[in-house]
Amino acid sequence: MKFSRKTKVKTEIPTSSMPDIIFMLLIFFMVTTVMKEFDGLPVLLPSAHKDAIKKLDTKRHVTHVWVDRLGTICINDKTYKIDDVRTVMWGIRAADPQLIVSMKMDKGLKMETVNSLHQEMRKADALKINYSTKTIG
Repeated sequence: MKFSRKTKVKTEIPTSSMPDIIFMLLIFFMVTTVMKEFDGLPVLLPSAHKDAIKKLDTKRHVTHVWVDRLGTICINDKTYKIDDVRTVMWGIRAADPQLIVSMKMDKGLKMETVNSLHQEMRKADALKINYSTKTIG
């Protein structure tokens, strides 16, 4: 003799509150996410006239290199020695062939350091270089 159940077991997942949960998670992640933008080293940029400055079209393929008055080199939030610049930039250049190097060098930096850094960039095949300045007038 077979017995039949009076109540059937539901195997469905209720989806009526799914949009509420999704929006709560979206708002949570929007509120808790911190967009950190690195300021680099304390660098006093040289100045140039407004007519002589050309702004970069996009920041998508840009790597920032800061060099302070003492010759400390910072590439994308990490400090390196001049001897390590070639290998670091070679790796970055291999990952992004359209790379543009934005150099932010201190006004009082010795030209010897600028020249040696430029030679290391050349050896790393990072040939698109932009020197950042601040505007006058």
